[in-house]
Amino acid sequence: MKRTAHRKTVSMALLASAAALALTSAARADEGGVSFWAPGQFGSLAAVPGEPGFSLPVVWLHVSEDAGAQKNFIVGGNLTAGIDAKADLLFFFPTYTFREPVWGAQAAFGLGWALGHQRATADVTVTGSLGNTIERSRTDEITGGSDLYGLGTLKWHDGVNNFIAYTMFGAPTGAYQLGRLANLSTNHWSLDGGGGYTYFEPSKGHEFSIVGGITYNWENPDTDYQNGVDSHIDWAASQFLNEQLHVGVVGYAYQQLSGDSGAGATLGAFKSRVFGIGPQAGYFFPVGKEKGYVNLKGYWEFAAENRAEGWNVWLSLALPLAVGK
Repeated sequence: MKRTAHRKTVSMALLASAAALALTSAARADEGGVSFWAPGQFGSLAAVPGEPGFSLPVVWLHVSEDAGAQKNFIVGGNLTAGIDAKADLLFFFPTYTFREPVWGAQAAFGLGWALGHQRATADVTVTGSLGNTIERSRTDEITGGSDLYGLGTLKWHDGVNNFIAYTMFGAPTGAYQLGRLANLSTNHWSLDGGGGYTYFEPSKGHEFSIVGGITYNWENPDTDYQNGVDSHIDWAASQFLNEQLHVGVVGYAYQQLSGDSGAGATLGAFKSRVFGIGPQAGYFFPVGKEKGYVNLKGYWEFAAENRAEGWNVWLSLALPLAVGK
């Protein structure tokens, strides 16, 4: 793969892989299985600088996760026995990459938002007419907008070695209702930061990326529930078969470091963890004189603790906004 070609095409891969900032699915982690960070959002070529200017990555994310009735969760203020959740989200993430270096690095910033649909089913504990507690199966659905997400990155390039530092936030602007099993918002502010590394040898087509970070969550004011501090690692490895196509494997690890707290955290510390692994394929294609990029990757989850597990699929598309320049 020629070095001159990779500089223009790689920016599309980077923006597409990092576009979907968070998934507010009732099956993920922390309070009610809801976490700010979506494991797997960073992927191949994560730390490689790209081309300056505006881009508009679009990412479709499907999640299907389940936990048996022996597992309890607090969802929207409800005590549930198990949960079965499915979600589809379409993320839009306009991003600007600066031309002038900052601290010797290439800087970029973007704001993201998603339109989504979620369906969640669980056995909910309710109080009967005689004051006794009973369980009833209930299904809730929601279609609407997500929270607002911001991502800032700095990327350094030195031969085959590339480095990234990032920070991101989540603002609780999405669809949320106390007592509902399906919500598209965490209903609290979040702040995440971290860094990573990419090894990329264009002449041989070898690539490996790893990015780790820490998330701090503020309290949900409607449930008096504060998620603990979370840690996460995303990684990917791929081989370019030619200048257009690369294939490989992706994975992630998610571990809650400190326990949940607040009056609403009736299940105690409730520290969660999960691992995921799966295949990926990416393809660069001509768009006028520029290049577009599409990537498909999927994860199968395992070794989950205090959260549901299942599978998820990401389909990313990135198109240049200045075609022909």
